[in-house]
Amino acid sequence: QLQLVESGGGPVQTGGSLRLSCAASGRIVDYYVIAWFRQAPGKEREGVSCFSSSGTSTEYADSVRGRFTISRDNTKNMVYLEMNSLKPEDTGTYYCAADWNPQSTTCTMLPTYAYWGNGTQVTVSS
Repeated sequence: QLQLVESGGGPVQTGGSLRLSCAASGRIVDYYVIAWFRQAPGKEREGVSCFSSSGTSTEYADSVRGRFTISRDNTKNMVYLEMNSLKPEDTGTYYCAADWNPQSTTCTMLPTYAYWGNGTQVTVSS
């Protein structure tokens, strides 16, 4: 069973940057689709970005496109979310998620993933 551990969250001012990390317990390259989700208090969990297992495709929510970048370190089984130009509405708990889907060329930002981390809190102050 794949385990995921997020880190890198914290307080930041509007316009600032953070880099979130997700450490996977096993090999993710070619096998697992990876996604980042976030959830603000009182709101539903929403997809932020995702990465196909083949590495050929990424997706972004409209609200973060151009500001956030998802990336993957194939040798370390790590996935990152680089967040720039942060806004107060980016505040929330950010989750890393994974699903077994070998050689996939697509990914989804629906919260249907089998494996989830415990989340890391991001707070953007104005």
